[in-house]
Amino acid sequence: MQKRINIQNKRARFEYEILDKYVAGIVLTGTEIKSIRLSKARITDSFCEFNDNGELFAINMFIEEYLYGNAYNHKPKSSRKLLLNKKELKKLNKEVNNAGLTIIPLKMFLTDKGYAKLEIGLCKGKKLYDKRQTIKDRDNKISLDRIKKSY
Repeated sequence: MQKRINIQNKRARFEYEILDKYVAGIVLTGTEIKSIRLSKARITDSFCEFNDNGELFAINMFIEEYLYGNAYNHKPKSSRKLLLNKKELKKLNKEVNNAGLTIIPLKMFLTDKGYAKLEIGLCKGKKLYDKRQTIKDRDNKISLDRIKKSY
């Protein structure tokens, strides 16, 4: 049994309002998937973008070089193609172009078969006062949990 890989982008939930979620496959090379299995990846600074052919790419995703990889090792910050259905791609492209929304990676995980998947979210940026409200709500929830625990 292999260990569970669950790489999250916690910053995205604070900075963006998530409107819709999708699960996409990632096109990877051999050393990239080996590094992901060792949890040597970060998706905090990454975002997704369409190219001219209508394909979706994850930009700025950092996957550390594989320790035992030789001359065939990968580049740590290259753009990686995401695999979605054609209907989903068209819908996302339309939303991004018309409504001015962004596509942000939320979580990277491995399936039971060993495939790496990326959960992406169609997001809208939060304003500063929205972020303050999020902090206030979180603090209220923590204080309520403390009160409940004491009884």
